[in-house]
Amino acid sequence: MEIARSNIVRSNAGRDKGKLFVVLAVEGEYLLLADGKSRKVESPKRKKRRHVLFVSAEETRLAEKIKGEEKITNSELRRTLAACREAIQPDQEG
Repeated sequence: MEIARSNIVRSNAGRDKGKLFVVLAVEGEYLLLADGKSRKVESPKRKKRRHVLFVSAEETRLAEKIKGEEKITNSELRRTLAACREAIQPDQEG
């Protein structure tokens, strides 16, 4: 699957291994990633495509804003990633 802007990806290499990120831009074989906490929108992480795994391509309001090149906030990123994390691994009640 081709990774595009506004997709949600998981890092599978480096010190941020296992963390979820939103793709803000695609530059050749590099992706600009942000999560709103450790990597803010103002200073996204530049990471090679082969070092991330595709997770989701949901059509949310945030995805529309990224594709439309509107200004996005770090809190929007955190909220979207938290919802995605919850959908992937719902809390185990036992």
